[in-house]
Amino acid sequence: MERDEPKMTENAKVELVEGNSPEPDNLLQKQVERTPEGRFVKGQSGNPAGRVAGCRNKATRIAEALLDGDVEALTRKAVSLALDGDPAAMRLCFERIIAPRRARPVHLDLPPIAEPADIAAAMAAITAAVAEGAITPAEGAEVGMVVETYLRALEASDFDRRLKALEAANAAVS
Repeated sequence: MERDEPKMTENAKVELVEGNSPEPDNLLQKQVERTPEGRFVKGQSGNPAGRVAGCRNKATRIAEALLDGDVEALTRKAVSLALDGDPAAMRLCFERIIAPRRARPVHLDLPPIAEPADIAAAMAAITAAVAEGAITPAEGAEVGMVVETYLRALEASDFDRRLKALEAANAAVS
């Protein structure tokens, strides 16, 4: 009598390749500590035997297995279509080849800011740079927010210094 070998589906084959299984190593659900009210302890997972970090979705693993080996040919075809003028292929190629634009460093000669009264000169320099086109209005607004944050730090530092002086004067009088 022949043994019936379990049939392996394509999904199961993909899971066996390079240990891609989404199942955790320990299949037994671990009991985790709870508070007296029955709630989970803060900062502790309620499912420690859950999906392993870095484990990929089943559909992603199947797609990778299907495309494995054909990636180079597909890339060449997409580039060929883009070069022939196909707008969808051109968009695909540019989205993958050219990274999205990130914020660029802004170089401005701002006057030194030592006290709150110096902020007006700094803001005038930022406004002039935007007016000249040296930086975009969005970049000017971001630099302005940095200057404003610096102003708040100066004010907090000044407040702390004056409060300590008043406390010391009050302690000397008492």
